Amino acid sequence: MTNDNDNHIWHPFTQMKTADAPIHIERGKDCTLFAADGKEYIDAISSWWVNIHGHCNEYIANAIAAQTKILEHVIFAGFTHTPAIKLSKKLISILPDHFAKVFFSDDGSTSVEVALKMAIQYWHNQGFKNKRTIIAFENGYHGDTFGAMSVAERNAFNAAFDPFLFEVKRLPIPNKNNIDSIKQQLITWADEGNTAAFIFEPLVQGAAGMLMYEAVYLDELIAIAIKKNIICIADEVMTGFGRTGKNFAINYLQNQPDIICLSKGITGGFMPLGVTVSTQKIFDAFYADDAKKTFFHGHSYTANPLACAAANASMELLVNEKCQRQIKQIVEYHSGFATSIKNNSFVKEVRQMGTILAIELNTTEDSSYFNTVKKIAYEYYLSNGIFLRPLGNVVYIMPPYCITKEELEKVYAVINDSLSILSA
Repeated sequence: MTNDNDNHIWHPFTQMKTADAPIHIERGKDCTLFAADGKEYIDAISSWWVNIHGHCNEYIANAIAAQTKILEHVIFAGFTHTPAIKLSKKLISILPDHFAKVFFSDDGSTSVEVALKMAIQYWHNQGFKNKRTIIAFENGYHGDTFGAMSVAERNAFNAAFDPFLFEVKRLPIPNKNNIDSIKQQLITWADEGNTAAFIFEPLVQGAAGMLMYEAVYLDELIAIAIKKNIICIADEVMTGFGRTGKNFAINYLQNQPDIICLSKGITGGFMPLGVTVSTQKIFDAFYADDAKKTFFHGHSYTANPLACAAANASMELLVNEKCQRQIKQIVEYHSGFATSIKNNSFVKEVRQMGTILAIELNTTEDSSYFNTVKKIAYEYYLSNGIFLRPLGNVVYIMPPYCITKEELEKVYAVINDSLSILSA
């Protein structure tokens, strides 16, 4: 139950009646969170996957501080500014070559909303008003706004809003056993002639429990979509900026999407920012003398200069040789730990994609976000100075890239100890 010091706040993804009092964090530095009661926690999930360079990175902080003395904000309709110009160029330079235009928003969910609206209006502007069906994967999660909820899996998170969500056709996650049937289903739906877009989380479905699948199968599906003239949308809100071992998960693909959604790690955890990047082909459908073909979407804080300054600094750190080396080291360390625990009887499966390591626990309950081992595991990790937030019976590590080998080894040791304690 929450305490009186926090009685005006309604926390996200939290049942306020039964939740323990929230931990008061006073400050953070690198991979460590410092609580008001003197306890310290290694942030092994980068605070919901955003702090890719750790907490209070001085380079990013200084970039924001400098920008506050130049321009804090300006409307982005009819105006532009240097931080946004620089960021758009940086993003285009590290994305696959065919991307051309950057549209700014506020977070991951809104970047998905933008992508869906782009795809649907792309066809509308060209007179194909019947092309409005969206195809998505089962178990997907794309955010909490209405369009994002619509293309996500229907579950307890969005059950109250189900009557208001638009219908979506869903494909299972591809593997070697089902890829042929999935391809045939996609072809059948495409041939109906009303599909606007195919949206997917490339290679890793985060909120679903870090479910992973191979790039080769996604490549085959994108190839069909391209042939059938279906817009492909890659939701890289979670997987972007080095999480999969490469700058973007789509870097593992031969066939590329038309639109990519980015957020979370883009500012290194300092400021909210979302971007939706499209090809020139998508943009050209809106580029017209007819004002009604305008993309009518925007936010009060679109391309906020402070957020763009943070993102520019974060991108500079990301492409630096030191950060790229850190990413490779985390991948190697994860691989070694995964090998050491994969035969444990309490481990149902170990999954790894780059810096993302997921351990599915073999409990007596079904694998689910609501698996009761979640709370027990969460409290155990906190009691041992590790901040991990299990997705039900899936414990995952997604650390800041600045994490040291010693810190990772402590995380691994606590998880390893938990396997025997939680299974008892």
